[in-house]
Amino acid sequence: MGEPIGFLYAHPDDETFLSACLIRQLADEGHAPVLLLATKGEAGQKNGYAAQATKEELAAIRVKEMEKAAAVLGIAEVEHLGFPDGKLDTMDETLFLEAVIRFINKHRLRIVVTFPEDGGNFHPDHMAISRFATAAVLSGRCPSVQKLYYSRSKTLTEQGYEPTLVVDTEQAWSVKAEALRAHTSQLLAIERYFGNLDVFPENRRYESFVLNWERGQRWPSKTETSLFDDLL
Repeated sequence: MGEPIGFLYAHPDDETFLSACLIRQLADEGHAPVLLLATKGEAGQKNGYAAQATKEELAAIRVKEMEKAAAVLGIAEVEHLGFPDGKLDTMDETLFLEAVIRFINKHRLRIVVTFPEDGGNFHPDHMAISRFATAAVLSGRCPSVQKLYYSRSKTLTEQGYEPTLVVDTEQAWSVKAEALRAHTSQLLAIERYFGNLDVFPENRRYESFVLNWERGQRWPSKTETSLFDDLL
């Protein structure tokens, strides 16, 4: 059994937008990708067929869609905190931090992947989960965590950060497209970003990540041959 890796994001579909192919590769190598979502995405009513749904109805729809995407990507477990979509920056900080720490320790995560500080696009929810994921890792209360990665953003690039890990999605595009299609209620937003999912989007070819923090010890050992050799 491989080591557990945690992806901590704000909304259902964030995982697929940013890291679908990385997650699938890790699962194929026998690791155990798990996903924490701070919200159920109930505010995404303008991005697809569910525009007339209530927030409660859309939350239920998106949880089901997430289950389908998780099956495609090989995600071992998905947990939704159920915090209010669009309002993560107003959450009680102690409650939020404790929930993230609890998830990390429950799965004894060795690696955590989340948004960069700017949320990738300055979305307040993205920025909030980044802040609390980072705070949890640095709190001293998550001793299993060895490394923290941020998805690469324009801001990180402008600050001179080079990606530590780059995943070329071309060969696995069919998998990523299938996971994106699972998020049916959000297809308008998905197609705005990726275009026609039947056509490989060269401008969205790479999933890139920057190492933000590491405990200062090498893990895993060099005797292991896996995708994690590229993460060292």
